[in-house]
Amino acid sequence: MIAELNREMDGFVHLERHGSVLEIRMVKPKVNAICRSLSRNLEKAALYLQGDPDLRVGILSSGSERAFSAGYDFKEGTDQNSGASTEGAKEGGFGGITTLWSLRKPLIAAINAPAIGGGLEISLACDILLMADDAFIQLPELERGLLPDGGGLQRLPRRIPYYVATAMIWTGEPMSAQEAQRWGLVYRTASRENLMPMALEIARKIAASAPLAQQALKEALRAVDGMSDRDAMRLRAGDNPELSTFAAMLSSEDMIEGQKAFLEKRPPRWRGR
Repeated sequence: MIAELNREMDGFVHLERHGSVLEIRMVKPKVNAICRSLSRNLEKAALYLQGDPDLRVGILSSGSERAFSAGYDFKEGTDQNSGASTEGAKEGGFGGITTLWSLRKPLIAAINAPAIGGGLEISLACDILLMADDAFIQLPELERGLLPDGGGLQRLPRRIPYYVATAMIWTGEPMSAQEAQRWGLVYRTASRENLMPMALEIARKIAASAPLAQQALKEALRAVDGMSDRDAMRLRAGDNPELSTFAAMLSSEDMIEGQKAFLEKRPPRWRGR
């Protein structure tokens, strides 16, 4: 299945399995500029991750040393006289994952090089951000005559202090990996050569936990984002229709198995149900 998908996505995305972890590597020539085809192929890769029960975690990476992604493909926009059209994948929108609400498995962004504009926006759609020490992030859209509306202006002010985020957007100034970590946007940094080993180590640690609980966590984090503490605490009962995985987890075999394994001092045997 992966071999067939890789043939379909040749020149845009390459998939590689590492046990229960799927690496989704952007391989569009030069700087992974985000065009409609790259968006659709990233969506296809993410849906493959979601649909394979043996896969638990995804890592979004780049095959380019020049850029994780340099953002929107302006050449496509100017060639087709469409400006910076946000049209992309059918469900996942710009970049294939920025509105992919059906993706319930965790996704790690391994930012090995500059993530500019849309490159940062697809990273913000991930659950954990890791960066190479010499990489930077940037939202220079105002200088290009547009706004970072693929997630930059929606997500970044919720992830770091509001005025830090809006200053990045107003000025277009880059932020280093060290500064991004200091503001809490990035979990960890590493040298370029150690970035993927670190990402795999973190992914495997996550993959060892209960699959239903992983997906319930992502579902719940999306639901409580922006809520008051009072409203968020009401979701614990699992009776919200938007939290179907959370509700399933509460009556799952895995929930019982996790507690029994802890009491019996043995590794749990997850079944995903």
